[in-house]
Amino acid sequence: MNARFLGIPELAEVPSVAVVIDVMRAFTVAAWAFAQGVEKIVLAESLDDALALKARHPDWVALKDGAPAPGFDTVNSPGLLRSIELGGRTVVQKTTAGTVGALAVKEASLVLCASFVVAEATAQLLRARDCDAVTFVVTGEDGQADEDLACAEYIARRAAGAPTDAAEFLRRAAESRAATELAEGVRQGVHPDDIALCIELDRFPFAMVATLEDSLMVLRPCAVPSPTDGASA
Repeated sequence: MNARFLGIPELAEVPSVAVVIDVMRAFTVAAWAFAQGVEKIVLAESLDDALALKARHPDWVALKDGAPAPGFDTVNSPGLLRSIELGGRTVVQKTTAGTVGALAVKEASLVLCASFVVAEATAQLLRARDCDAVTFVVTGEDGQADEDLACAEYIARRAAGAPTDAAEFLRRAAESRAATELAEGVRQGVHPDDIALCIELDRFPFAMVATLEDSLMVLRPCAVPSPTDGASA
């Protein structure tokens, strides 16, 4: 598999297959939301767009980065999200990096959103779709966020079928600038468990696929068959 690792500003053309990485915290939050029964996540272009969607659909759950704000139901924290009843609901998500990266490649034929908690499922889906060329969008810090790059590199190796020890990749994420800022309270809207939740490998068995639906970029979970499915006993 030919893998490219690009920051959002480096996306000069629309890739055929894109894997958008945001470990801390957008796509860890998204995975937790789906695990709690969310039907879909609408990726909003801006805070105003998120609020407009929430106004049209009062039952939807709107979340954003940073501190709580009027009109939003919660913030972009996996630890905080766990306490909210989400079964069957729709989430509107607007974040600084992750949602921006996904919207930047919305015209790609396949868009996956990923973090460590869905790493293996994402790699399995890339293998199942026979993806020969994949652009990994490293969303944080204009492509320099080590937690996102580490996750992208790990998924790329697994997608290529290479046996890979995850320990070094997880260590890089745990020691990243983002993790330090979360731990030191530089970033607002943080739960004490957020870092640990963001570096939990393969917590969930699904990948996350984003598609355009009626002009909205919508993220949904995608079940991935186990490599042993169909094998004889």
